[in-house]
Amino acid sequence: MRAEVIDEPELEFGGGSGHIDPRFGLIAHGPADLGAPNAPTAIRVGLVGPADQTEGLQRWLERCREPIPAKDERYPHLFPAFPGCDVDCGLYTTLVFSSRNTRTIPDRALHALASRSGVEQITEAVDLYAEEIVALAEQNRVDLILVARPDQVKDTLPRRRGGRRRRERDDKPPSTGFENFHDLLKARTLTVRQPLQLFRRHTWDDTNQSKSLQDEASRAWNVHIAMYYKAGGVPWRLRRLNTDLMTCYVGVSFYRSNDGTSLDTAVAHVFNERGDGVIVRGGAAHISKEDRQPHLNSSDAYTLLQTALDVYRREHQTLPARVVIHKSSRFIAEEVEGFEEAADDRDLAGLDLVWITDSEDVNLFRPGDAPPLRGTFLTLSQDEHALYTRGSIEFYSTYPGMYVPRPIGIRPARLGRSPRDLATELLALSKMNWNQARLDGRYPITLTTADKVKRVLRFCGPDQNVATRYAQYM
Repeated sequence: MRAEVIDEPELEFGGGSGHIDPRFGLIAHGPADLGAPNAPTAIRVGLVGPADQTEGLQRWLERCREPIPAKDERYPHLFPAFPGCDVDCGLYTTLVFSSRNTRTIPDRALHALASRSGVEQITEAVDLYAEEIVALAEQNRVDLILVARPDQVKDTLPRRRGGRRRRERDDKPPSTGFENFHDLLKARTLTVRQPLQLFRRHTWDDTNQSKSLQDEASRAWNVHIAMYYKAGGVPWRLRRLNTDLMTCYVGVSFYRSNDGTSLDTAVAHVFNERGDGVIVRGGAAHISKEDRQPHLNSSDAYTLLQTALDVYRREHQTLPARVVIHKSSRFIAEEVEGFEEAADDRDLAGLDLVWITDSEDVNLFRPGDAPPLRGTFLTLSQDEHALYTRGSIEFYSTYPGMYVPRPIGIRPARLGRSPRDLATELLALSKMNWNQARLDGRYPITLTTADKVKRVLRFCGPDQNVATRYAQYM
């Protein structure tokens, strides 16, 4: 076994400047598209929800125009102050509110929800909200719709099977038979042009806090970065040397419809260095007798990559020179054959096929109590490697997690670059999550987004038209 620590990759911000941490990069240099003609300098927002919540949410967001102090002076890099968000600070944009762009959910309808239970409660709540969202979107006066969730509705309700409730892993999407307000509402509104940003009351209401929630400055960072991206902005992007090949990253995942009637289907998240994410639906998968996991046959793997490349060319007016495909399950021979044939037909200069595992059942220990450093890269064998994407961070002067970190596994099925280069790339891709402002995401954005997308698509029929922009799903 061999171990080394890879330096934290920098991200690119305004003026081409770099920084390892998204928040400090934004403070020092502004967003990556600062000054660009299409950068969102004013975001017209719509509000949908109960009257008291829409009013409270708007007040909090308007207060966020001004700085919010840091939580803990002992760790100024881990908990930085929020600089405010206006045309001259933060993300250099402003939120524009209007009373005519607010749709109120009637109290009478909300009280009726309280008397419902289980799946009926969630579906009726989604019906109420979707009607107002579609009506607001059709007026075409807003760029983004903010949704205040109903207090009466639980987040996720599993359907009972055999009188027992199945335990779900925190890092995996709910299995078939779950109803989820967020996912179902997103699925119902995928044809709406404007992305949604959902809020729970405790995001903005300081009188309704629990000890497990983030500090106010961190919440402001996360919310404003997500809104900026959904409005078409580019908060930061991957840094690319002039000598690097133009690369397309593809995350492949599988899902089953929520009613369990359709076969597992592939979904790909096509992602470039700029941060643009496009969703591609693939063909039906089959369950392998060998590992009981869904896989593609050669023809469907070929078609999926060809479709992904067509989408990439349509969005960027050019084909990439290199493609990296990430999966959370192993690559079987048929998949490798199909992906390689598609790459050869498009004359790609590079193709990397990488299986990212949840854990390699290996742990590293340092002297003392601190966990290994983020970026610690282990070579276990020629085809097995491990990378700590979570761990102690020198820039933060601490380990910011609550539990003992575990490395992710890197098992290449086809290599165009060295395993170490792939690990460096994975570290950078773990920082491209617009839903969090810290630098230590566990998984690359390719797989993080593919998981989010399949949570929504499981509520959509196979022939239903769905959005291709990732912002519609997050």
